[in-house]
Amino acid sequence: MVGLVLVSHSAGLAAEAVALTRGIAGTEAPMAAAGGMEDGTLGTSVDVIERAMRSVDQGDGVVLIPDLGSSVLTARLLAEDGRVVVADVPFVEGAIAGAVAAGAGLPLPDVLAAAEEARTVRKL
Repeated sequence: MVGLVLVSHSAGLAAEAVALTRGIAGTEAPMAAAGGMEDGTLGTSVDVIERAMRSVDQGDGVVLIPDLGSSVLTARLLAEDGRVVVADVPFVEGAIAGAVAAGAGLPLPDVLAAAEEARTVRKL
């Protein structure tokens, strides 16, 4: 199953986004929060993201969903030959769409595509 990692500058935001996503999309997809620095301050940490990636990696790939700015740059450093991909998606909507697809057992390209479709969904 494809894993998802929500990458944020804030540990609290990442954890709450995971909780919201699980509440809406279900708990089938392996998902982890990777927010903040090692010391709990705001920022993004390669080490924090790598630990989260290892925790959700079941061999079928990992989708990294960053919030903004340096979290995107840090996530891009960890992309690996199509096995770990960075989704350019709205943080919450992309996470939910990706989690639904991953939870259904879809392969990595389809999970990424589902998350990316969230970019075009209008709210009104």
